[in-house]
Amino acid sequence: MTIRGGGRPRDTSSQAHPLDPESAPSGQTPATRPANGRGYPRNGGRRPANDRDGHHGPLRFLAFVAVLVVVAGLLAVTVLRPVVATAMAGWAIDNPSTWRLPLVGDIVEEALADELATPASDDPAVVEWAVRSGDTVATIGDRLLEDGLIVSRPAFEYAAFQKALGDKLEAGTFTLRRDMTPPEVVDGLIENRVVITSVDVTFREGLRLEQMTAKLQTIESGVDPQAFYDLATKPPPELTADYPWLELPEGASLEGFLYPATYALRTDSLGPTDAEALVRAMLDTFYREVGDGRLNVPADRGLSFYEVLVLASIVEREAALDEERPLIGGVYQNRLDKRPYLLNADPTVIYAADTVALGELPFDDWQAYTFWKPLGRPLAEVELPEDLAPYNTYRVPGLVPGPIVSPSVASIDAALAPDTSDGYFYFVLIPDGGGRHDFSRTFEEHQEKLRKYGYS
Repeated sequence: MTIRGGGRPRDTSSQAHPLDPESAPSGQTPATRPANGRGYPRNGGRRPANDRDGHHGPLRFLAFVAVLVVVAGLLAVTVLRPVVATAMAGWAIDNPSTWRLPLVGDIVEEALADELATPASDDPAVVEWAVRSGDTVATIGDRLLEDGLIVSRPAFEYAAFQKALGDKLEAGTFTLRRDMTPPEVVDGLIENRVVITSVDVTFREGLRLEQMTAKLQTIESGVDPQAFYDLATKPPPELTADYPWLELPEGASLEGFLYPATYALRTDSLGPTDAEALVRAMLDTFYREVGDGRLNVPADRGLSFYEVLVLASIVEREAALDEERPLIGGVYQNRLDKRPYLLNADPTVIYAADTVALGELPFDDWQAYTFWKPLGRPLAEVELPEDLAPYNTYRVPGLVPGPIVSPSVASIDAALAPDTSDGYFYFVLIPDGGGRHDFSRTFEEHQEKLRKYGYS
């Protein structure tokens, strides 16, 4: 080697040539030899911070597990959730108490999504629907389904749960449309309450159609008296077709079939009662109170129901006490059975005479007319127009053409089963007798009683 001015040989560690592996310290290779040429690391013997075998290994493992859990959760939500939801939906829908639990409500809402958005029909008609005292969401759901206002009871109940309908229910009348979805129906039962105003009108037993009409003339309501009278005297086929039990002779009015009762006439602007609604309500009440049993008259009675009603209307005008109605019915039945026997029924003649007088009065003056006033002359002498002549039962034998008033059920029963057992043909009202009559079998006996009570 070259000697320079007595200097030391160069430090081989600074040479650019690779270290000879054979001259390296034991256990080291050029790739692992410390950078400072010594046998220990430059950081004083500490392990490198990125050493995989150090104490950070467990933390990395936990982080890896956490990532796996998150990934698994995401898979469950995205992939398995529909499977779980489908499995739980039926159970959850049938258990409303679980709807408040996390995720359960969402599962139910998803399962019922189509039904919640489906209206009951495409009919936009508005109807009034009553919530009754004591109603619950469940009872309301049953009736809404029955009335065709919802098609899914679970969807309605879930919508009711969402809007806390159970806490807001109030008895009353509400307006609903037939094309509402379940949530809209719930809104309607909360927001669409109707304030109903009405006036009561009472038609007592024994009134004729013109008396009912005259009473309507004195009441402020939505019922037009003229329209009511026109419908009652000339019922159109589209009305009578809805009442197959109503077997009227050709050209007959509804006299006798408009049941005497108290009716609430709506006066509010939303749904005022009109003439047709009142007529229908009276026919409905007649059918409900009289019933099929009476309408189907046994063949051995020998009369149609219409003829029974005619007889009952006469009994109604004559009788004041229920216990006497069968006896009075028996008197007229005995006369009918002894053909051709005149009924001699005062009310039929007065009915016809009043009809003539009413025809001569302006319609609006009917409310001031005095009905059923005695004529003050022998009834056999009363002349009547041809169409009313059969109502003079002192001249024309047999039943009159139609009922003369609306009778009570008690009078209908008396006409269905008249008491003819004692053979009475006559009766006379006992003065100051509280409506009682004295009955006789013979004309002579009857004449004696007329003298007894001061009638002759």
